[in-house]
Amino acid sequence: MKQRTQRIIFWVLAGCILVMAVLLFASRQRQRDRVGSVADDTPIDAPYSNTESITLVLANDAEGVVSAADRQIALPTETTARARALLDHLVAEYALPGSPHPLPPGAAVDGVFLVPLPVAGHAVDPNATPVAGSDRTITMIVPSTDADAIQPQTPGGMLAVINLRGSFVNAHPSGVETESLTLLSMIGTLHANLPQIEQIRFLVDGQPRETLAGHADLLRTYPSRDTTAPSVTPDVEP
Repeated sequence: MKQRTQRIIFWVLAGCILVMAVLLFASRQRQRDRVGSVADDTPIDAPYSNTESITLVLANDAEGVVSAADRQIALPTETTARARALLDHLVAEYALPGSPHPLPPGAAVDGVFLVPLPVAGHAVDPNATPVAGSDRTITMIVPSTDADAIQPQTPGGMLAVINLRGSFVNAHPSGVETESLTLLSMIGTLHANLPQIEQIRFLVDGQPRETLAGHADLLRTYPSRDTTAPSVTPDVEP
């Protein structure tokens, strides 16, 4: 009787093992089919398929400068997506171990919007809420009919509005030079790779914000330029 019970238990266990093996094989096959389906839906000439040489303008806290560095990166071809991808790659470098300009990991840019010039002047935003204890003036984008509107230097010149994530801004280290180097880095990177961008403004979670982390001005319009030039100081003034 005892041997019969053992045989029954043996065959029950063997059956369970067989059923589990069949289920595991079926699950693995479904997963493989799913991956294959996704691959089949991806166009051969996807914009991220080929790498290209681009320039990142990287900040160095110890030396207080930004300098150009070449990278081989796959980027989208559409200009707006390209601008955002450039900034994403730039900020990702700062989260690497041993970065000369260390920043917390995570996405920094929620979106980049390109607007044909002329659109940006220095008109005061009548709907803006004054910042308590600050004498800074909040400006807004004005129509091209404004006499003081910034004119494009070349046909097709654009204003880039960079919408930073609040999580990135809130975690950014505070300090005049550190904040200024971050802005110089972003401005210089866009200038080096997208010459049609002539002016740059910053928002945070879609709203104007006075500073990056207490010092660098986010309320003004910056000219897109070569920020690696020796004459450009880290206070991000033109």
